[in-house]
Amino acid sequence: MARRYDSRTTIFSPEGRLYQVEYAMEAISNAGAAIGLRAVDGVVLAAEKKITSKLLDTNAVGVRREKMYKLDDHVACAVAGITADANILINTCRLAAQRYTLTYQEPIPVEQLVRALCDNKQGYTQYGGLRPFGVSLLYAGWDDDRQFQLYQSDPSGNYGGWKATAIGGNHAAAQNLLKQEYKDDITMTDAVKLIVKVLSKTMDSTTLTPDKVELSTIMRNEETGRVVYKVYDEADLKPLLDAVNEEKEKDKEKES
Repeated sequence: MARRYDSRTTIFSPEGRLYQVEYAMEAISNAGAAIGLRAVDGVVLAAEKKITSKLLDTNAVGVRREKMYKLDDHVACAVAGITADANILINTCRLAAQRYTLTYQEPIPVEQLVRALCDNKQGYTQYGGLRPFGVSLLYAGWDDDRQFQLYQSDPSGNYGGWKATAIGGNHAAAQNLLKQEYKDDITMTDAVKLIVKVLSKTMDSTTLTPDKVELSTIMRNEETGRVVYKVYDEADLKPLLDAVNEEKEKDKEKES
C-alpha cells in the first residue's frame, strides 16, 4: 500500500501519513546519537562522533566539529542525520540570527530562531519537487526572556522545548535513562557526568574515547552577563570518559 503514495512528499496515504517525512525520520534514527540536557545553570549537548579514521585531519573543516555548531553568540546546536542537510539549515539559522541583530540591535530570542527554521523545514513537506531535510537538531541557548532553553526539531517542522531529550540512534533507550535519572535541580557538573553516562549506554562502542564523542556547553558568566559556548577538547573529555569506562567495568565485574 505504501508504494502507491510514497513517491511524492505532498501525497497523503489513506491513513493520513506522509511517508517521505517518516522515511526522513527513519534515516535520523540510524544516525549517531545526540543528547541534550538543561541544568539550572546551563545546557549541555553530547553526540556520538562517527568519523574516526586516523587519516583524517582533525583540524579540517567538517572533521573537527562533526555534530556541534555555534549558531550565534548565545545559541548552539547538535545534529543527528545527514550532515550535508544540516549544513544548509545551520547556515539558514546563522543568517536569520544576524539579520535580527542587524535590525533590532539585540540577540534573537532562542525560540524565535527555532520557529523560523522550523517554518522553513515545514515548507519542504508541503511543496512538490522537494524532499524533507534528513536531519534533526537540538538547540541550546539563553536569552533574557526564558533564560536557559533546550529545543528539539524534526524533519516535519515540529519543535518543542525539553528538559532533557535524545535524537538519533537508540534515542528511545537514552530517553528512558534520562527519565530515571534527571532532576529539576541538577547542576552543570552533574549534568555533564549524566549525559556522558547516558551516551555510553546508547553507543555501539564498548569503550568511550575522545575521538568518538563530542561535548559542548552553554553557560552564562554572571559577572559580565556574556553567554559562553564551550566545546570540550580531548584534555577535558578524557577524565570524564575514563570515569564512565571504569564504572562500566565495575558493573561488569559485579554481574559476573
